[in-house]
Parts: sequence; structure tokens; C-alpha cells
Amino acid sequence: MSVLVAYLPTAEGEAAFTAAVAEAGRRHERLVLVNTARAGAAVSTAVASEATVEALVARATAAGVEIEIRQDAHAGDVAEEVVRVADEVDASVIVIGLRRRSPVGKLFLGSAAQSILLQADRPVLAVKP
Repeated sequence: MSVLVAYLPTAEGEAAFTAAVAEAGRRHERLVLVNTARAGAAVSTAVASEATVEALVARATAAGVEIEIRQDAHAGDVAEEVVRVADEVDASVIVIGLRRRSPVGKLFLGSAAQSILLQADRPVLAVKP
């Protein structure tokens, strides 16, 4: 079993990572970090830099948590990719970060977090920065 965190290099992603490290430590499970961009995207701000990944690995290691980084590009919806990886690694929980959105934004744009919450067949821990 493992704890899976859907990570973006944002304040919400940092909050999710911090919560996921704590959760993995409490559960004595490894941490799987999913940080992925859509296949074919020329440039993506969703992908963490090498320096950021090294810092995340150092933080997890300092907390005594084994970490696996997954940055493979995905096709389709990012929420589907997170749920697919959670199934693949038999995650005991998925940790995601939430951002504040206006009611109109929720109505027209949908949300990856909402999709994960609705699609996942395991607990989801949603945190805010």
C-alpha cells in the first residue's frame, strides 16, 4: 500500500505534499507523487522542475518516508490518470490540493479535484493551502 499525492508546483500542491508526507509517515507507507503533463504539450507549468523534485525528495526522506516520483506524460484527463495510478499502486489514500473557485468557474469549467473525488474508489484527502 502507498499514499498517492497529485502534485502541482503551486501553493495547493505544496499543501497536498506536506499532508501526504505526514499521512505516509502515520501509515508507515511509501509516498507516490504524481506530477504529469498532457502528452504532446510543448511546455507545461504543471511539471515540477528537477530542482523542485530534488527538494521534495529531500523533504520526504528527512521525514523518514520513501518516495517514488511519477512524471510520465498522460493522454486524456489528469483526474483519470491520478485514479489510474492510484489503482496501479494500490494507494490507501489519494491526497489532493484544492483551490478557491468562484461559483461561475465551478459551473463552466469543472474541476480535476471534483473528478478525482467522484471517480476514486478509495479515500481522498483534500487540503487547502
